[in-house]
Amino acid sequence: MNRPASTTSSPAAPDTLRSDARTIGLIGLAHGSSHFFHLLLPPLFPWLIKDFGYSYAELSVLVSLFFVVSGTGQALAGFAVDRFGARPILFSALGSFVVAGLIASTAQGYAMLLAAAFFAGLGNAPFHPVDFTILNKRVSQQRIGHAFSVHGLSGNIGWALAPVFMAGITSATGSWRTACFCGALWAAVVLAIMVLNRDALDDRAQTAGAPAARPDSHAAAVPREHPMAFMKLPSVWLCFSFFFWSTCALSAIQSFASPAMQAMYGLPLSVTALIVTGYMLCGAAGMLVGGFLVGRVQRLEKVISICMMGSGILLFIVGTGWLPGMAAVAVASIAGLGTGLAGPSRDMLIKRAAPPGATGRVYGTVYSGLDLGFCLAAPVFGWMLDHQMHNSVFYGSAIALVLSVVSAVIVGDGVSKKSRAALAAG
Repeated sequence: MNRPASTTSSPAAPDTLRSDARTIGLIGLAHGSSHFFHLLLPPLFPWLIKDFGYSYAELSVLVSLFFVVSGTGQALAGFAVDRFGARPILFSALGSFVVAGLIASTAQGYAMLLAAAFFAGLGNAPFHPVDFTILNKRVSQQRIGHAFSVHGLSGNIGWALAPVFMAGITSATGSWRTACFCGALWAAVVLAIMVLNRDALDDRAQTAGAPAARPDSHAAAVPREHPMAFMKLPSVWLCFSFFFWSTCALSAIQSFASPAMQAMYGLPLSVTALIVTGYMLCGAAGMLVGGFLVGRVQRLEKVISICMMGSGILLFIVGTGWLPGMAAVAVASIAGLGTGLAGPSRDMLIKRAAPPGATGRVYGTVYSGLDLGFCLAAPVFGWMLDHQMHNSVFYGSAIALVLSVVSAVIVGDGVSKKSRAALAAG
């Protein structure tokens, strides 16, 4: 007598939860480390200016180089992930971070700092196609929204920890070189953890509870699309545009808000450095809440629009200089809450807009807008600081957030129309 199928599937549920949690946790750790290395050098700018005499505009080139390499590599990495798998590329990326930290710790001039920025950018390049490929293939569908939430949250935590870690070690030891060496050591530890847990990162294996690919009897009759066909989709480039503008705002906050606020409000650098940490921690809290919104809201672009507009208004207020000093620090930090809330909805909107079978390529292309935003915004905001245009750092970031909302609304309308057409056809 045959037993019901449910009796064999129910014991797998705890294993599925454990497997999902393990994969999500590992990807979160790796993603947080990649965001940490975004800020390997920017928190050290005041010390680099003191030791080498560079201007902010010169140092902003390090940021631009990082994101030129990362953006170019990210678009290419999407194809490599789809072809060769995500896990070996993840290991290589973390190894590149180790090299970047070691070069920075021994830098004797501008050329070595450029080399450190190059290897850090090379390591950062594959992370989004790697992360989302592994999450989409290994995490069960009922937890994918939470996986996106943890992914975004871990990135914000990495951004929040980097200034405290790098500036804190530099202040405690009197050496920014020691801080860079400790950054390299951190990347080496994370790489070791990933290698030891490599079975949970195997995107070639299908886990229990994750949607399995089923052969389609009509597949032979459908012509295979060209690998570049996804680039014809307007939704891909609108998502790219969204990332570009939202990252221009983030670049201003991460690298230049602290010295701008020091000049505007007369606060010590040790206090204004907390803006980045506060902004990212509020963003992390927003990401956590945003993961629950993803599964409860159909029109995700509305969530994104409200949250990003709110953040833009707060940054504009900070730029006016009307607030007391510590209140300005608090308001700038709270602005991160809105961008964090929008994060999981943003990632889910991209998932809905992406065609099947092109996960790595779409995420690689779309997220390269993030790198381009950092690349182009850094020299602009650095130039503003060199010319004493401190208010413009906050005004510019607010305007960029508003422009990102426009892209999100258009993408959301396109996804909504596609869903209605599919329902009508069904």
